[in-house]
Amino acid sequence: MAENQGTYTLKDNGENGTVKVAAEVVAVIAGLAATEVKGVASLSGGITNSMVARKGIRALSKAVRVNVEDGIVKADIFLNLDYGTNIPEVASAVQKKVKASIETMTGMQVADVTIHVADIEAEKDS
Repeated sequence: MAENQGTYTLKDNGENGTVKVAAEVVAVIAGLAATEVKGVASLSGGITNSMVARKGIRALSKAVRVNVEDGIVKADIFLNLDYGTNIPEVASAVQKKVKASIETMTGMQVADVTIHVADIEAEKDS
């Protein structure tokens, strides 16, 4: 399974050209979407939303894996959740958010978003 590799054709307009997206872009979309959900402390490895935006795929290498076959996306996301959150509810919200974000931004179909809870983070003292 080739993960986070390759470029995928989104649209082939013939005479107007082709629209392609790199797997890394799909991974960044998934990572950013996941970190926007309440209850997600960070991606695995302590990666926050701002780190994903600044560093892109390098920051995501251990936290998000995508596989695209025939235009269908399967994603694995490794999360750290806030202590006290309802794990099934947060995981479901992340799945919905990631699926919607990828489908809206790329037009690709998302078949599977698998959530791996890597850690629970306690509240930081102010």
